[in-house]
Amino acid sequence: MPVSTLPLNPVHGPRGFPALGNLVAFGKDPLGFLTRLRDDFGDAVTWSLGPRRSLFISHPGHIRELLAAREDTYEILEMSWALQQITGQSVLLSKGDDWRRKRSLVQPTVRPRQVRSYAEAMVDCAEVAADRWRDGARIDVRREMALITQRIVLRTLFGNDLGQQGEALGDAVDVAEQAVGAEVRGFSLFLPAWVRTPSRRRLVAAVATIDSEVHRLIRERQDLSRAAEKKPDDLLTRLLAARDEEGRPLSPGEVRNEAVTLWVAGHETTSTALTWTFHLLARAPEARARLESELRDVLAGRPPTIDDYERLTWTQQIVKEALRLYPPVWLIPAVAREGATLGGTRIPAGTIVWCSTWTTHRDPRWFSAPDRFRPERWGADAPDPVPDHAWYPFGGGPRTCLGARFAQVEAALVLATLAQRFHLDLPDTEVPPRVGLLLQPATPLHATLRGINRRTGLAS
Repeated sequence: MPVSTLPLNPVHGPRGFPALGNLVAFGKDPLGFLTRLRDDFGDAVTWSLGPRRSLFISHPGHIRELLAAREDTYEILEMSWALQQITGQSVLLSKGDDWRRKRSLVQPTVRPRQVRSYAEAMVDCAEVAADRWRDGARIDVRREMALITQRIVLRTLFGNDLGQQGEALGDAVDVAEQAVGAEVRGFSLFLPAWVRTPSRRRLVAAVATIDSEVHRLIRERQDLSRAAEKKPDDLLTRLLAARDEEGRPLSPGEVRNEAVTLWVAGHETTSTALTWTFHLLARAPEARARLESELRDVLAGRPPTIDDYERLTWTQQIVKEALRLYPPVWLIPAVAREGATLGGTRIPAGTIVWCSTWTTHRDPRWFSAPDRFRPERWGADAPDPVPDHAWYPFGGGPRTCLGARFAQVEAALVLATLAQRFHLDLPDTEVPPRVGLLLQPATPLHATLRGINRRTGLAS
């Protein structure tokens, strides 16, 4: 386990209200509040979220140490009743031996070799969307990206496109995501589970829809696997076939939890990243022109394949820079156990230690002009090396997101497929993020489509 050589010297942060602590300020503007902690107080700041003692850390050395230690001297924060309803005790929220068992069962389903086999579906789903688009039409970018990534997840996770059931499932996940965001920002965070606020009632109904559909899919896949000579090659089939060291499979409830977690991670996070990517490209004509040049040179008018991924270096840099500026997962908490330390300093047991990709990714110490969209900062010849864990959109340590490779390949291939066929012209205006479970645009992003010849790069 890496230990930071940088001493950690916490200072007291802003005073809060009795019982509530800094909850009001945090809930009103979470991103601004955390940025002020970093800028006004330093790299290690104590504050309080309601009655809970908290420590906010901003230095990549301390963040690396925290993320590496989360399975040894830190625990998962069980603060969101809403999130637990969605994912259950999946690999995302499970602990200890239970977490190690589930990770060993889930990880093989998203290894690079498996991701490679899903690349064709990623491109095909993006092509289906582009075939439907028309020159001069107006689209809701977030909705279109969500439809594409939803279809990709349904193809790779469940093996088919669910039609209207898929739309209902997607709508239910949207409701659930909004409920988690509302709970994290508000007073319902401290309400007991039996209190049913309007938001919680909507969540319960959404989870019922998710459960009904996912359990139906599990039963269908079990029946198909028993009847077919050749098993389907999708994530759900792999989850059902997985066995631990003692030969035990995941239970139907555990399969449901992992499938829903993979669904949310594979659908919502990537569609959010792609939405922000097109917003940023619309305001950076030179970066977009360089993207189109790379697509012409590498693809020569054909759709991309997984073999093109490593050659699409500028495309990858665009995705990486979009994830820097607008990381879908913007906050990572951990709870200190007895004996926890950071930077050689003892952290009292029960303290919630927080780090934020939003504030670290926009720290001027690690990134020049941190609020500017500059994909070139990720080039092999970039003059300013980025410190380890100054960029960590997928977390770090043993709990690094299992789907990180899937998400990066998916985002790059979908971007390449769409960008070689259309310009998405959006207003040159700043769009603030809306803080929920993920960082979504606070206002709809409507783009005008301009069709281009994928071989020449010229307008159709």
